[in-house]
Amino acid sequence: MSDHFDVGVAESVSVEEFTEGAMLNYAMYVINDRALPHIGDGLKPVQRRIIYAMSELRLSADAKYSKSARTVGDVIGKFHPHGDSACYEAMVLMAQPFTYRYPLVDGQGNWGSPDDPKSFAAQRYTESKLTKYADVLLSELGQGTAPWQPNFDGTMEEPCNLPSRLPNILLNGGMGIAVGMATDILPHNLNEVAAACIRLLDKPKSTTKDICEHIKGPDFPTGAEIISSAEDLREMYETGRGAVRARAVYSVESGEIVISALPHQVSGTKVLEQIAAQMQAKKLPMVIDLRDESDHENSTRMVVVPRSNRVNMDELMSHLFATTDLERSYRVNFNMISIDGRPGVRPLVPLLKEWLTFRSDTVLRRLKFRLDKMLDRLHILDGLLVAYLNIDEVIRIIREEDKPKDALISKFKLSAIQADAILDIRLRQLARLEEEKIRGEKDELNSERVEIEKIINSKARLKTLIKKEITADAETFGDDRRSAIVTREEASAFKEKDLISTEPVLIVLSSNGWIRAAKGHDTNPRDLNYRSGDEFLGSAPGRSNQDAVFIDSTGRSYTLASHTLPTARGQGEPLTGRVNPPEGAYFTGVVTGEKEQQFLLASDAGYGFVTTLEDMVTKNKAGKSVVTVPKGSVAMQPALVSDFDHEFIAAFTNEGRLLIFPLRDLPMMARGKGIKIINIPSARVKERFEMMTNLVVFSEVDTLVVTSGKRTLSLKIDELEHYRGERARRGLKLPRGFQKVDGVERLKAD
Repeated sequence: MSDHFDVGVAESVSVEEFTEGAMLNYAMYVINDRALPHIGDGLKPVQRRIIYAMSELRLSADAKYSKSARTVGDVIGKFHPHGDSACYEAMVLMAQPFTYRYPLVDGQGNWGSPDDPKSFAAQRYTESKLTKYADVLLSELGQGTAPWQPNFDGTMEEPCNLPSRLPNILLNGGMGIAVGMATDILPHNLNEVAAACIRLLDKPKSTTKDICEHIKGPDFPTGAEIISSAEDLREMYETGRGAVRARAVYSVESGEIVISALPHQVSGTKVLEQIAAQMQAKKLPMVIDLRDESDHENSTRMVVVPRSNRVNMDELMSHLFATTDLERSYRVNFNMISIDGRPGVRPLVPLLKEWLTFRSDTVLRRLKFRLDKMLDRLHILDGLLVAYLNIDEVIRIIREEDKPKDALISKFKLSAIQADAILDIRLRQLARLEEEKIRGEKDELNSERVEIEKIINSKARLKTLIKKEITADAETFGDDRRSAIVTREEASAFKEKDLISTEPVLIVLSSNGWIRAAKGHDTNPRDLNYRSGDEFLGSAPGRSNQDAVFIDSTGRSYTLASHTLPTARGQGEPLTGRVNPPEGAYFTGVVTGEKEQQFLLASDAGYGFVTTLEDMVTKNKAGKSVVTVPKGSVAMQPALVSDFDHEFIAAFTNEGRLLIFPLRDLPMMARGKGIKIINIPSARVKERFEMMTNLVVFSEVDTLVVTSGKRTLSLKIDELEHYRGERARRGLKLPRGFQKVDGVERLKAD
């Protein structure tokens, strides 16, 4: 059988070598012919083919709308042999004003919505034509400005790129994923980009900092705020890579939050779902309602209704920015096909310079094309003038000669083109008036030719022409910036404690270390029911979202969240069930408040200092050493400080002594022993020794009510002055009958 077949010689290639070559070819095809835009016109091949096909169908901005299926059919039948659905989707994106900053396609019908960009109708139901802005890409196409290439089957030609009059690569941006590389170019404002181009034409050595005076940052079609810093934006433009953060715009109307603009490509429906999910999960107790009031007049209007006017709107929105798509980060990667056909990342200044080179070459080709056309026309006009000057002889030659064309060429030394033009003259064009028209046309063309030749031969004139054209297009198509660039604080989500309702509570501590929290501040803790052998020790008014800090006899502090404490309906629970104090220690006090709240800490040995609640807070169950307690002494209940610079200390001892001095005489410390408040002798007498029993912080206009058994003593301004002295003194004795002080209450002045 083998004798009857010419098998030939097969080439042997390893699988690795074949696969590498095939993969490389595929990668280059995807990069150059599918995924990345060209720096010249900013379009991918499918987009360019759609725009060109629509121009060939004469679907200009002034034309009637045509079925989108007609355009898609022409594109895939003549230029782009791929799926019709992918082609139509690319066409839809160019028609969506919320996707493209400057749309290229004017669509009629359902072309999707910001909530669901892919909800567009099928191509058989929609109609389309080009927008006026598409003229920027197409107006110079037939003027020798673009290189051409055969289409996929070689039956016709298509442009390799369109002669864009503006850097569309920046104006509309683009996204794409190729093999081993991707592109993410955000849209920009036309006026800003045009100004930057003119700046580079005038001053080619301009830096990125100079260009950023014109191009402030991206400009999204949906108008959200750009909150990236100027330094981050400049670094992005210097490297061609980076990220941009955008945030929704909101305002407060009648106590409600109204969101009026969303970040680019963010669905309002999805945002509402994200907020609703948090409400259902009880992570937004401060939000009571959510509404979508978007309509034709207000494309985005989402209303968030707080539970009350006490809700901090800015903090609520900061949480929503951090946990929903109301704030979004966009990757930036200026990867594109350059003039030489190679892909690469371009920083902003090199990108604009390369586009200006592309534009200069395009304008030069246009001018040379126009010059060639004019020279051809002038050549013909010269021949026609010869004919008019010798009209009788020309008529004789045409009537009598067998080959009038050759005779004309020989007689008047004309070219074949000129002879053909003479032979094509109609009889009615032989009038004297026609000769004057030719001379006038020739003068106009010669004048234009001189100007064009000046521009072609002068780089300065060429730059001036390019600047004029860019400025004219900016005046025609430019608009105001939609995305404001502002500085905002970084968004942060609520912590668990922030989500707790801020109800007033009273933290109650008993002598045996049992704790509970009563709602409101009106409860008298002494009237609560205590276990047998137990009694009230101390209380602290606060709010349910604050921390409660407990002090034990050794000077250690312990922290519990107020909202986790048992209610005052029962007798509470032992504090030792939640924290681990040292053996033999017992609890002596409780405080609560904001983290910056100040307190006076002291031991009954007569030493103390002022600190903040934040310095007492700890997550450690074993507590945190705050007060250094001398041997044989215990830490006392902390005293609330309202005004460090203007309040006073009243220190009482068990020997009936009282010393009053300014609070500012004590130091501010985070922890330690402190300094001496009142002088207490260390010598013991009959197994007893003096100690500080009560410590009160008050203002000079307050009244102190001292209780001893059933007797009470009210010390007003005049009497308090009697006990004033320097810090660390012994103090003065209280009146007889008050040697043993059971309690001291501060009565604030009205």
